[in-house]
Amino acid sequence: MKRLITTIFSILIMSSTYSQSFYQLSIQSIENKEIKMSDFKGKYILIVNVASYCGYTSQYADLQKLSEKYANKLVVLAVPCNQFGSQEPKSENEIKTFCEKKFDVSFPMTKKVNVKGNNQHPLYYWLTNKELNKLDDFDVSWNFNKFLISENGELISYFKSGVKPLDNQITDKLK
Repeated sequence: MKRLITTIFSILIMSSTYSQSFYQLSIQSIENKEIKMSDFKGKYILIVNVASYCGYTSQYADLQKLSEKYANKLVVLAVPCNQFGSQEPKSENEIKTFCEKKFDVSFPMTKKVNVKGNNQHPLYYWLTNKELNKLDDFDVSWNFNKFLISENGELISYFKSGVKPLDNQITDKLK
């Protein structure tokens, strides 16, 4: 009986944790401050898993241009991850310095997290799970995969690494 109650309690906790709306989610910034998705209500959000030593790292420059061009309606959120080819071995401080010096990045960045697997961050669990995001199940396949959230907190698109930040597939959704 005790085991049954414990199991039911665990299921309830898990379901409440993962049945959140997008705006209930948060993540730690690279400066170790909480970033609440609710702070971005009314704006599009482009969430991108990033790495410093990837063939797509040059996309940081276009992410910055996109962020500047659509500053009144878009937030770019960079999420460092070291799960693909160990291409982000740097510390948070080193990542921040690298991005600021090399690409003049001014958009928000998060602490390094797992975007897939057993220790997947809850934000990425929401992004990749159809039951939560109401769009589709997605597999983050490499660095610089992009998720576009509407100004109402709905996932509207997923883009693989090869889709550049200034591509019409992204910018047309922001007009």
